[in-house]
Amino acid sequence: MLAGDKATRWAALRDQVLNDPVCQEHVRPGKKVVFGVGSIDAKIMFVGEAPGADEEVQGEPFVGAAGQLLTKMINGMALKREDVYIGNIMNWRPEMGSPTAGPQYGNRPPTPQEMAYCLPYLKAQIEVVNPALLVALGSTAAQGLLGAGTFRTLGEVRGNWHEFAGRPLMITYHPSYILRNPTNRSKRMIWEDLLKVMERASLPISEKQRGFFLGK
Repeated sequence: MLAGDKATRWAALRDQVLNDPVCQEHVRPGKKVVFGVGSIDAKIMFVGEAPGADEEVQGEPFVGAAGQLLTKMINGMALKREDVYIGNIMNWRPEMGSPTAGPQYGNRPPTPQEMAYCLPYLKAQIEVVNPALLVALGSTAAQGLLGAGTFRTLGEVRGNWHEFAGRPLMITYHPSYILRNPTNRSKRMIWEDLLKVMERASLPISEKQRGFFLGK
């Protein structure tokens, strides 16, 4: 257990992760290990699977196109990105081929072994931040938190409350799902999950918010 106040513990944990030799070993030259960001007093913590191309450059989760969409979703909840905490199960971008080769094109889901290595670091962030509830974004993140093979399709577990690290866990689609399916129907499915999160977190919900994405 890290010692000190919350800010001191978070900074020590961040330093530990950024300098972890296994994490460093898997980072391509010129790229960065990625650690969580946001308020260390956040009530809501969003959890993704792994960094992508933009994230490994900036060393911050959810900064690419999907991250920009996540920020809009958070804004729709009448919150700012800095009001919540955002992390990934993985601290490095899963390699496709040799980590010392040239630029990497495309992404792959992390293996169960990779997630098993990084998961204790995510749990440590949860312990430090102590959010009231968690939101898993996408199937891979949900498998990482619930356990591999727990479900076959995300629809089996999405929109329902589960538990991880002693905290309520809501599972919803990854923002990239909307990028691939930019319909009001897909947006509404995610939004209904976020309305449940807002209710559980005792956040005020306006009639306008309740009606988001109901039109054709």
